[in-house]
Amino acid sequence: MGAEARLTELGLSLPEPAAPVANYIPFTRTGNIVFISGQVPRVDGKLWPIGQLGNGVSLEDGKKAAEICMLAILAHAKVAAGGDLDRVRILKLVGFVNSAPSFGDQPAVVNGASDCAVAVLGEKGRHARSAVGVAALPGNVAVEVEAMLELG
Repeated sequence: MGAEARLTELGLSLPEPAAPVANYIPFTRTGNIVFISGQVPRVDGKLWPIGQLGNGVSLEDGKKAAEICMLAILAHAKVAAGGDLDRVRILKLVGFVNSAPSFGDQPAVVNGASDCAVAVLGEKGRHARSAVGVAALPGNVAVEVEAMLELG
């Protein structure tokens, strides 16, 4: 089953690729390697969730936010792959989690992105990863995820 069919089966859809909000581009490519800029979670065009994990944002909302970030990454990956998600292999994700000082479950939050990548891309979605707690993110969002991909 291809990636598009998996998206449909999972009841997921890719958003319109977001335009940059500052002086950068959504992705850059060198050969078959693509670097996708950090993606933040948007629901109905609005940033969501706002705040810190461990201080008002639940683990479940954090995981959902990471999944939303992964869908945004896949939307850009589809553009980079000429419209064919089946050409995409995730090499590495870096997830940033807006964390209260006592919050230490960043890996569980970023699993929202990792689980989505594997569900949509199968074995091509398995990747290396970092999950990093930070004091703040743009727009005070709870999660931001960036990706490195290979196109086949």
